[in-house]
Amino acid sequence: MTTQRTRSLGRPTLDAVAARAGVGRGTVSRVVNGSPQVSPEARAAVQQAIAELGYVPNRAARALVTQRTDSVALVVSESGERVFTEPFFASIVRGISSALLETPMQLWLAMAQSPVERERVEHHLTNQHVDGVLLLSLHDSDPLPTLLEERGLPAVLGGRPARMLQPGAQPAWFVDVDNVGGARQAVEYLTGLGRRRIATIAGPQDMGAGLARLAGYTEAVKATGGGVNPDLIAYGDFSEGSGAAAMRRLLDSCPDLDAVFVASDLMAFGALRTLREAGRRVPEDVAVIGFDDATIAQQAEPPLTTVFQPVEEMGRQMARLLVARIRGEDLPAPHILLDTQLIYRASA
Repeated sequence: MTTQRTRSLGRPTLDAVAARAGVGRGTVSRVVNGSPQVSPEARAAVQQAIAELGYVPNRAARALVTQRTDSVALVVSESGERVFTEPFFASIVRGISSALLETPMQLWLAMAQSPVERERVEHHLTNQHVDGVLLLSLHDSDPLPTLLEERGLPAVLGGRPARMLQPGAQPAWFVDVDNVGGARQAVEYLTGLGRRRIATIAGPQDMGAGLARLAGYTEAVKATGGGVNPDLIAYGDFSEGSGAAAMRRLLDSCPDLDAVFVASDLMAFGALRTLREAGRRVPEDVAVIGFDDATIAQQAEPPLTTVFQPVEEMGRQMARLLVARIRGEDLPAPHILLDTQLIYRASA
């Protein structure tokens, strides 16, 4: 009698969930392990039974059977200050988290900018700790993708690696937006407004997004029949301060510029500040277009015309692509490219 009471008051079992849901034990196991081979009706019944009984999977026991940890890592090659203050990273994490809710996977986040942080992260990235890795804000010299490949850990990159823009580059698993097309559309719009001295503040040239957005600018400028003036190009690191400094350099080198395409909204926010300090009216004297459509774009003065990129969807697709790789599913392509859209506001 005592033994039976202890069992009934103890941790709910897989069999108890199956009995409550009216399905077989194997069906419950497939639902718990995130298998797609379950009907929507059976999945709903099992999930309801899990909620009613308060069933919690025994991850340690399941790991022995599946050889999986049910954990994935998101490694961001930036400082904690940038990760927790810049809206791009928050949107990516929201998207990743929402996609992983459809699976038993747990997410852990790591910043890997300093040598100490990188050493700690590299030590942890093994199949004893995680089933796969999401990499964000990678610079082209970063050894992590090669390290993960050597360890046999599936990885998905947020953004096309810079090396992929070179002819004959080895393919990589990544999710990106149409950076070239978005930048080209922005500059074509400025040209259509009658602007003739169009500058750009480009992102880091060892990152795919920085290279691609500069390429889009270059294509659009060349399409007008003119050459690309290097004095109309300045560089930043996607931060507000770097945008302000780059705008000062542009005004010094080309004081008659009448438009600027900026490769991120944060840099554009900094550029707007510099233009105000220099007594330039936006958009009357200088039209400004950013890239991201972050919340800060609507808060700018004037509100910022910008290229929308679906950052949260990018995070969702990164997570889904990684989970598919972990499960060994057949995939049509190693990458996903999402569309961008020009959002019109008062700055241009």
